[in-house]
Amino acid sequence: MDNDKEKETAEFYERLKAELDLSNSWPAEYLFKFIVPTTEENILKVEDAFNCMGAVIKTTKSRTGKFTSISVDLMVKDSQEIIDKYQELSTIEGIVSL
Repeated sequence: MDNDKEKETAEFYERLKAELDLSNSWPAEYLFKFIVPTTEENILKVEDAFNCMGAVIKTTKSRTGKFTSISVDLMVKDSQEIIDKYQELSTIEGIVSL
């Protein structure tokens, strides 16, 4: 079962990389969007992943305060840098990448 999930994830990132390469010329500005359960730890993990990279980070809590949306505007050198960030942050429990 884990093998199927890993294969599915790998295929997803391959498709994403191909789409990014078709629709952008590098380097390019990219807007990352995430939703995380509202805890200081979760928000800091996302912010720390983009620390010292010149990113513009904006956070907005949901109406109920249970979730926080995080938008990160960043100049990236290529599609692989985007994929690497999504994979790095996928370990945060409850994170949704948009």
